[in-house]
Amino acid sequence: MTAFRFRSRSVLAGGLLAALAGCATVPPPQASALPIEDVPDLALPQGPATLQVRGAPRQGALLRGLVPVGTLGLTLDGVPVAVDAEGNFIIGLDRDAPATMTLEATGRDGRKQRRVLTIARGDWKIQNVNASITGSATSEEFQQRRAGELARIVAARGDPQLSNGWRQTFIWPVKARISGVFGSQRIYRGTPGSYHSGLDLAGGQGTVYVAPADGVVVLASEELFTLEGKLLIIDHGMGLNSAFLHSDRLLVKEGDVVRQGQPLGEIGATGRVTGPHLHWSMKWNDARIDPLPLVQGQAAR
Repeated sequence: MTAFRFRSRSVLAGGLLAALAGCATVPPPQASALPIEDVPDLALPQGPATLQVRGAPRQGALLRGLVPVGTLGLTLDGVPVAVDAEGNFIIGLDRDAPATMTLEATGRDGRKQRRVLTIARGDWKIQNVNASITGSATSEEFQQRRAGELARIVAARGDPQLSNGWRQTFIWPVKARISGVFGSQRIYRGTPGSYHSGLDLAGGQGTVYVAPADGVVVLASEELFTLEGKLLIIDHGMGLNSAFLHSDRLLVKEGDVVRQGQPLGEIGATGRVTGPHLHWSMKWNDARIDPLPLVQGQAAR
């Protein structure tokens, strides 16, 4: 039986240069508030002989998989992918992922197994938004403030946390009408902007939203960001995180370990908005992914 070892700071680091970003539930680890360090060498149990991937490869999708017994390393298009002690892994396919990507598992005997993923294109929409492209700030203020805001977001995601939230079946953070979908190209009062990076849930002002899965709070800003307003980011482990934008009030603070279903904040209209709603976006390392498929089929709160 082979031993598997990884160091999350190397395998989870992927640049984190962009702004915002069904397994059974398992008990959270005792040290879930601490950064991941070296995981002790553990023997993999009996598992598959071939590299397995579950889920439909599509732009914006999160896939789960299992490496073959004897695997010493896994990469996606040459970039290391973290694998847990039982051989489980997740990969996110960016909204603009290429037509194909290659998973490669290397065994202790040096042999490689490759799985080429044929990635379906997303059916992205055009959405017109009656809001300034710079949010509540003037163009000059926006230019002065934005670099610092992005640096805070990158720093928050640059210190991976130990959590088993990534293993869980995600739940809806709030029961509300979907007013914006992932991936749509947005036009702000005639000015083209970036695509919409998450899912908008049009709950009323002050409506409480909850954690869709276990995690650790890595950013909880009462200071308003120009676009995001009051911003909250939760690390679910293994490079997967959730961001919640436009809150009126935050109910957790940085460093808090949160459990699935725990209240996180209250919906507001801070930042670049046309009305109260919760914007929920997700990233796996550098890849922006769509939260909706993770909760479709789950009962809303």
